[in-house]
Amino acid sequence: MISTNNISLAYGKRIIFKDVNIKFTPGNCYGLIGANGAGKSTFLKILAGDIDADNGTVSLVKGLRLAMLRQDQFAFDEETVFNAVIMGHKRLYAVMAERDAIYAKEEFTEEDGVRSGELEAEFAEMNGYDVESEAAVLLNGLGIGEELRQKKMQELDGGEKVRVLLAQSLFGNPDILLLDEPTNHLDLKSIQWLEEFLGRFQNTVIVVSHDRHFLNQACTHIADIDFGGIRTYVGNYDFWYEASQLVLKQKQDANKKATDKATELKDFIARFSSNASKAKQATSRKKLLDKLEIEELPVSSRKYPFVLFKPERPCGNIILEVEGLCKTIGGVKVLDNLNLVVNKGDKIAFMGVNSLAKTTLFQILAGELEPDSGDFRWGQTIASAYYPKENSSYFKKEMTLIQWLCQYPPHEGEAFARGFLGRMLFSGDDATKMTNVLSGGEKVRCMLSRMMLTSANVLLFDEPTNHLDLESITALNNSLMSFTEVILFTSHDHKFVSTVANRIVELTPGGVIDRAMSFDEYLESPDVNALREQYCQGQQVAAI
Repeated sequence: MISTNNISLAYGKRIIFKDVNIKFTPGNCYGLIGANGAGKSTFLKILAGDIDADNGTVSLVKGLRLAMLRQDQFAFDEETVFNAVIMGHKRLYAVMAERDAIYAKEEFTEEDGVRSGELEAEFAEMNGYDVESEAAVLLNGLGIGEELRQKKMQELDGGEKVRVLLAQSLFGNPDILLLDEPTNHLDLKSIQWLEEFLGRFQNTVIVVSHDRHFLNQACTHIADIDFGGIRTYVGNYDFWYEASQLVLKQKQDANKKATDKATELKDFIARFSSNASKAKQATSRKKLLDKLEIEELPVSSRKYPFVLFKPERPCGNIILEVEGLCKTIGGVKVLDNLNLVVNKGDKIAFMGVNSLAKTTLFQILAGELEPDSGDFRWGQTIASAYYPKENSSYFKKEMTLIQWLCQYPPHEGEAFARGFLGRMLFSGDDATKMTNVLSGGEKVRCMLSRMMLTSANVLLFDEPTNHLDLESITALNNSLMSFTEVILFTSHDHKFVSTVANRIVELTPGGVIDRAMSFDEYLESPDVNALREQYCQGQQVAAI
């Protein structure tokens, strides 16, 4: 068990959390949630002992081992993948290293024999003879093949490194497991594996994630950072959302009743306090008013941007026709004879093992890349807006947010830009921030603002939920669910895809799978699974 006693943290005058007392018990998975800047990752670091709180203490039962997913991609560059995983259990790795050093000696002394016996006993007690098989299971589940395991970490790409670091944190059955955004860089298959792993895990898990489906599948409790504290709810993310909204509504209703009653009493007192026949009643009501409690509701750190896409005109009968599209990048053919017809009302989620293929397709459709061969044609009624996965090119010029938004039509001046930015959570001085200091999430909100101004009837999104907090994801998700025209998008967010898409197009190495059905139906379809297996023979497969 791990617990906190009066933990407090503030940045200057801004209180992050105050006097937090919370217990995390074995057998439970706690989803730690809160708005961007609420202190989720910071709280994990306090629990891990990486940083100190301003006040209070963290208590960990003696003898328990804590492991944390730290996404420092360069910390183990000189280690092999296999060694990096084993290093997740520091004591086990130290025993292995000392044991191997003794056995490597040319001359084996009596002292070495005694020490090796002690090390063997400790090694066996920590299940050391199973390290290779356990590491292999973890790496397989997270999509790191056998061919990578003896490579040095520096030879892996960023996504592969994060997967190895996740395997490292899971290794050796830690008593306390802290995970900060573990689903980053994972495909759907690996996320499902992790959900099942955590479902079997008998110890304590505390996880930060923006993936609502993952929080629903993995978590038994939600620990919500808000109102300057942390409150625990039993149940998954959806249960927390319903319960927290209910609690808030009850408080608001109770306050409204108390406020209305106070107004009524004040009116009576004002009217009759000088009336001799009513003076006694006025005095009685004054006593009631003094006893009436109106709670000052704290301000939530959660803020939802106002995301609304309003097409200027509906789509005509011809939306998009793609014929024989081909594109080679870096000597690899990422699009090979792609044919596609988009119909009215389509909300298409593009899936596939190769994210470059999906991004390349979207760049071609948006006019940012030319195909090597083939053609595509937008209908005459179509006006499209594009959200790229990589948006840095849109923020190269140093300017204020107001100036940045005023670059895009309609050109309605600074007052309009301020109002629009305010709805996207850039109120007051935030609207004059310079573009070169924006966070990833702030840039995404800027890009969404730009798209909304176009009044387009076809929206193209390449991984729009990256960098967004849960509140912004929810706002975007709800907006796209209500959008009446055409959407083409990619996303690793299961709930986002399952609630928006009505058609799935999967780009596989052997061909395209195209089905007009929901995402959950697609995942469960025997026909689709058989076809994918046929198309992807010899390839690592990811369904999203």
